[in-house]
Amino acid sequence: MPNEAETNRPPPDEPHERPEVVRPVRDAGRALQVQQASREMISRMSEPAPKSARELDARGIIRHDMGARRQADVFRDLRTQLLAHGRGRNFITLVAGVSAGSGASFVAANLAAAFAFDESKTALLIDCNLRKPVLHERLGVRPENGGLTDFLDHPSIGVDHVIYPTGVPRLRLIPAGERREASGEYFTSYRMRGLVDLLRGRYPDRYLVLDAPPIGASPDARILSELADTAVIVAGYGVDTVTAIKESVAVLEPGRLAGVVFNGVP
Repeated sequence: MPNEAETNRPPPDEPHERPEVVRPVRDAGRALQVQQASREMISRMSEPAPKSARELDARGIIRHDMGARRQADVFRDLRTQLLAHGRGRNFITLVAGVSAGSGASFVAANLAAAFAFDESKTALLIDCNLRKPVLHERLGVRPENGGLTDFLDHPSIGVDHVIYPTGVPRLRLIPAGERREASGEYFTSYRMRGLVDLLRGRYPDRYLVLDAPPIGASPDARILSELADTAVIVAGYGVDTVTAIKESVAVLEPGRLAGVVFNGVP
């Protein structure tokens, strides 16, 4: 006589694995709904004080209407290469200079601006140079509510509190906040990891750019690279030596390195 388990066993020809077949369809539908909701939110994003073309030019920030100007085209091309590397998914890009004079913050700001050219995408720039932050000055942002360090120091502060409009459509900034000399502990914290995961997951059409300290100045860039999907090294033309560039490349994992950008090429 068969026992209870044998009695309840489905017949051999019953498609008892059907949920595993249906689930990908459901997941795909859910992903499409999330993406559509994200794009609707992007379309409603307002820019309280949009910057004029003259102000953006003065600050060295590219514009979508610059036409065929070489600087804008360079960052469009870099963005396109990174998007191809991302295979249709949003991702986190680390930008780090070989040295303090490489111009990494300039590249990070303009790469983020290039991502924001697309009206169906947003970019979030995070100033991770806690010793010498400059992005809030370059973008003309007054961080009255604090920035990254304030968020990491105080669990009561929500992330929306430290995200600022930049005057560039669809581009937001998290400034560094209070300067810190011992910054490595911040980047290895559980709260930092949670922040990055939250920011990436909230909007599937948002691209994060982390502006890191120079690779040769501290281990921060290497630590931050573990939070990123891809990394771009910035070398100052006529500033950084071949040896210094090679040493910087060796610091990062080869699988994350997208390439080296030469800044200041005449």
